[in-house]
Amino acid sequence: MTHAVRRLGRNTDGAVAPTVALTLIALVAAGGVAFDYARLASMDTELQNAADHATLAAASQLDGEANACSRAAAAAVNMITNRTYMANEGTGMNVTLPNEPTCDATGQIRFYKDIGKTQPADADANAKFVEVTVDPRTAVYALTPIVQAFRGTVQATAFAGLGEAICNTPPVMMCNPSEPSGNTDINYPFTASSGDGIRLVIASPQSPGDFGFLQTGYGTGGQNLAKALGYNNPPGECVATDGVDTEPGDKESVRAAFNTRFDMSESGLTCPGGDANCSPSQNSRKDLIKGNNCGISGLQGWQEAPVPYRPTSPTTALPTDGSADPDIMGFPRDMCHAVSLDGMCGPGGTPSVIGDGVWDRDAYFRVNYSWDHSPGMAQTSLPADTTRYDVYKWEMDHPTQVAAALAAQQPVGTKNGYNYPVCRPPGVTPGPTTPDRRRISVAVINCQARGVNGRRNDVGVLEWMDVFLVEPAYTRGTGPTARTTNGDIYVEVVGPTNSVSEGNFQVVKKAVPYLIE
Repeated sequence: MTHAVRRLGRNTDGAVAPTVALTLIALVAAGGVAFDYARLASMDTELQNAADHATLAAASQLDGEANACSRAAAAAVNMITNRTYMANEGTGMNVTLPNEPTCDATGQIRFYKDIGKTQPADADANAKFVEVTVDPRTAVYALTPIVQAFRGTVQATAFAGLGEAICNTPPVMMCNPSEPSGNTDINYPFTASSGDGIRLVIASPQSPGDFGFLQTGYGTGGQNLAKALGYNNPPGECVATDGVDTEPGDKESVRAAFNTRFDMSESGLTCPGGDANCSPSQNSRKDLIKGNNCGISGLQGWQEAPVPYRPTSPTTALPTDGSADPDIMGFPRDMCHAVSLDGMCGPGGTPSVIGDGVWDRDAYFRVNYSWDHSPGMAQTSLPADTTRYDVYKWEMDHPTQVAAALAAQQPVGTKNGYNYPVCRPPGVTPGPTTPDRRRISVAVINCQARGVNGRRNDVGVLEWMDVFLVEPAYTRGTGPTARTTNGDIYVEVVGPTNSVSEGNFQVVKKAVPYLIE
């Protein structure tokens, strides 16, 4: 017995068992923490994927049009079909998000004007970015030291915007003519309405109403800019809609490029690569008469008629008896702009680059068609307050009536005006794959708030606007009788640029939502 006791005392078998028993609890706890952390990380990934998808879907709807915020919220909610298999708090597997359609920066769907999230959006037009936070989910820990005593809750957020580019349009910008002097609000609105005339001045853009140009991938320099502005299908890359690069341009070559759209080529400033690249519009009606030939000299013989259109009041049309009618009449400026070089369109008859949309429709139809302009516009079915652009389109759509009116006029003496190309035919008629030569899209920029002066990179755009080119750039009158200069571009507001304008191949906008964070 004594020997057996001594042998048992010397036996080391199973000596580590107590140690293993003591460390087993720690090992199980460590394994449990690792397992539960992996579940929590997987749940976070599931929720983040859902937030990313929802935010991208919401950003795709931020086009600045009506109901953009409500469409974005609905897109975010409808996009979430994700499930979280790692949540087990007893509320099911679906990831959820409340529908919050209001344009604001509160709640779980938040809209902002800027990428820095410093300016909450308050309208569909200025909601440029969206942030989405999905509902939180919880994983009850299964293998932690105290079973189910700890819980991990996760909530995911994503932030996105809409990256857009605009293609098939000349690289043109204008300083917001509505922007007041000293403005610091980069989102100050463009207030001109459809049909309003705007006098734009070709300049190194800085002041309201200045007209300038944008850089493209086609190249810099006057000739390349003339190609981009004058070619039937503008060459070069697409232009970003939100951040553009301004490009100072040469006034003469730019003016000449635009004038090719009116059947005019200037001596020494013809279209780069040949006139065939810069066709006129099929409706190239203007307030200039043609000389005996179309030789490339000066402006191909185009000149102002001896009796041009000259209203004597910013609010009074020419007499209906025709006693003061001009020899010919193109699409005129707003009467408040046509009375003088600077116009009288502002409060109290002060100068303003924005007109009021009131132009002498009576005189236009009387001179060109010998029609009395009745309130119902019975001859054309156009409304009494029709725009110049609508009349321009009507004339292209009714060539027989236009031809009959021209034949009845039979140019007499200096009355030699045309609504179709006579120097560089044929003209271009807008169609499914053909842009309108007298309708262009323009980037509107708050130049003072953005500090634009000459060449600047990544300048924020307020909006893209379609405008109608009313008349060619041309000096009309001199001294006190001056009414325009060849540095003026006069346009009529058509409306915001759409993806495809009225079914024509006018512009193409490409939009891609992108995650920011």
